[in-house]
Amino acid sequence: MRILIDAFGGDNAPEEIIAGTIEALRQNQKFTAVLVGDQAIIEEKLSGYNYDKSRVEIMHAPDVITCEEEPTVAIRTKPNSSIAVAFKALKTDDEASAFVSAGSTGAVLVGATLKLGRISGVNRPALCPILPTLIDGKNVLLLDSGANADCKAINLTQFAVMGSAYAKAMGVENPKVALLSNGTEDEKGNALNHEVFPLLKEDKNINFVGNIEARDILSGEYDVVVTDGFSGNVALKSLEGAVGVVLKSLKNGIKSSFSSKIGALFMRKTFKQLKGKLDYNKKGGALFIGVTKPVVKAHGSSKREAIKNAVLQAVSYCEKDVCGQIKLGINGVIGE
Repeated sequence: MRILIDAFGGDNAPEEIIAGTIEALRQNQKFTAVLVGDQAIIEEKLSGYNYDKSRVEIMHAPDVITCEEEPTVAIRTKPNSSIAVAFKALKTDDEASAFVSAGSTGAVLVGATLKLGRISGVNRPALCPILPTLIDGKNVLLLDSGANADCKAINLTQFAVMGSAYAKAMGVENPKVALLSNGTEDEKGNALNHEVFPLLKEDKNINFVGNIEARDILSGEYDVVVTDGFSGNVALKSLEGAVGVVLKSLKNGIKSSFSSKIGALFMRKTFKQLKGKLDYNKKGGALFIGVTKPVVKAHGSSKREAIKNAVLQAVSYCEKDVCGQIKLGINGVIGE
């Protein structure tokens, strides 16, 4: 399979993008990396690495879309940008299997929707990150987390079906699907939640378990959490901020006294495990769910480890045919 990687997307491009790609190639032998961007610069950066040259290709794209540009305008007026060139290849080349970018989120989402295209029957695709939970080895999917600020009931019901199909493709049996709300009681929530709740409850294609509050997202009791993009993004950023505060507070507390430093020596393994579980670099990126091929959006500040994991994510999605499973899930609902 050929995984397209935006070499000029993100705060640390192209150095960290290329370094992460090389690490992914060393870890997994089943794919070819296609670095998209300015060919001369990519070749110069690659010259400093020892790698299997038969597994690396360069797709020339001299322009870059920045986060300051209006996404729709940029996609239309910059056809030679790394993001636009990658999506054109995804659309027209059957061997182009997936795309990874740490660049402009808006441009990636617009490009995926307009240039690549939605799965037939999908009203709106959604951004779906993988989040850690309190249970070791178990993750939770949160969608939408920022692609659609304003949603209708059909969007959230489709998010539930797509999220459930995604979880099943990744090995979760009968995923528990929950609706994010301001309380666990059935009658809680805003007007949209009140409209969506009975639809999810009656949907035989998913294992809907009711409302949950934001504090329970990482509990490990749920596999898929459904919400609109505005609420999902607020919840995601709040969780990221809270994790950052906790880790920084622990670090400051350890430095505060000699006895704390001694105690930290005995807790070193536990602290390392905690940091590893909560570090977004370990997860890679978020899948833009609902388009015809895997599109993985990595964090804009991603460095080589996060890029490596995002590329490996894309490989895994292709191997497990995640998009195909989502298509089957959506077709099953439409067929009814």
